[in-house]
Amino acid sequence: MKKIYVIDTNVLLDDPEAVFDYQDNEVIIPLAVLEELDDQKHKTSDIGYNARETSRILDGLSEKGKLNKGIKLENGGCLKILIDKKELRLPPHLSATKIDNRILSAAIKLKEDNEDKKVIMVSNDINLRLIANAFDIETKDHKGNGINGEELYDGFTEIKTKGEIIDEFYSNNQLSPDKIDDEFDKLFIHQMVQLSTYDKSQKSALGRFDGENIVPLIFDKKSPMGIVPLNREQKFAIELLLNDDIKVVTVSGKAGTGKTLLALASGLQKVINDKKYDRVLIARPVVPMGKDIGFLPGSVEEKLEPWMQPILDNLNLIIHSNKGSYLSIDQLIENDFIQIEALTYIRGRSIPNQYIIIDEAQNLSKHEVKTILTRVGKNSKIILTGDPFQIDNPYLNKVNNGLSHVANHFYKVEIAGHIMLLKGERSEIAKIASELI
Repeated sequence: MKKIYVIDTNVLLDDPEAVFDYQDNEVIIPLAVLEELDDQKHKTSDIGYNARETSRILDGLSEKGKLNKGIKLENGGCLKILIDKKELRLPPHLSATKIDNRILSAAIKLKEDNEDKKVIMVSNDINLRLIANAFDIETKDHKGNGINGEELYDGFTEIKTKGEIIDEFYSNNQLSPDKIDDEFDKLFIHQMVQLSTYDKSQKSALGRFDGENIVPLIFDKKSPMGIVPLNREQKFAIELLLNDDIKVVTVSGKAGTGKTLLALASGLQKVINDKKYDRVLIARPVVPMGKDIGFLPGSVEEKLEPWMQPILDNLNLIIHSNKGSYLSIDQLIENDFIQIEALTYIRGRSIPNQYIIIDEAQNLSKHEVKTILTRVGKNSKIILTGDPFQIDNPYLNKVNNGLSHVANHFYKVEIAGHIMLLKGERSEIAKIASELI
């Protein structure tokens, strides 16, 4: 059965080329969606860019014919702008002035007029999908780029094996594929591994898949800047953060799992002690990229202070772990060991020889993350940290945000690694709050 896909505005604001993703079916864009795109086009953020890009794509397609009549797409489908000149098909208790209800009305009309076709509303707005379901309209979210909407790559796996296999791993400092053939087919480069026994020996080992073998952790005993890893995942994170061959690292996890702390400690270790990089450059979203922060009073430093306080808190913890040393936040900044910036000013730069940390990366879009990654210069390493389940941007979700986008697309790349931290270590209160509230 041919399908009719009704596209919501948020889908196009996330992926302007979404209209080409539905094969040889009919794609409908209600007029209300174009009105919403017009309202967003002046924004200097990624949202504004995608609104303008969508308009450019539709304008290009309009050269092939009239959009309100339907235009054939190269994939065999048809794209059409729906202009409903009749009264909206909505119950009286739903406001006709609300854009979402006008889009819903378009789906209801299409279902009534096309009994031989399945009508599906595509939206990343959960509430709109729920309302549509209440009116017996089938819905789906737009995953885009083949990312599974339910599962996020976590960067590690556990393999059950015999005790003698683990003994061999320790004696040979590697485990070859012929020992556990079935499991090796599922591993990705730099994926972390816990080997455990399914017998009574209760032996275990931690390792990393280097693309050919499972090898022991190089930095298993390391405590960068005195910060000791407190659990398995934190050990895995340090393995990625301290490895100079891994240039792109994504670290995700809920509040209190140690993402920013481990990244900062590892960066300072590489800059101050190992002298691998010139400085640690740490930045986090303040406002949507491209906008100024001039609405706050004071100098740039004073404007940034409330936004950067979480970073300063982590620096204080690192300094506290190095009692007796010369370290202080002022000295770190004065000696150019660390530089704190807003992401607003990163566009157009080239950043060589630096350990770059992008905090709260879950609030960045795919386009913004691409802008940041293309700024990375020679001999630089970039770390993206964040919690994909705690997003402030209303147009992003746990899958289409910049942090998850990089993690789900770079996991097969030799210079990239990812780990998801699971256990909260900030405090007992923070751990319980994260789990229960």
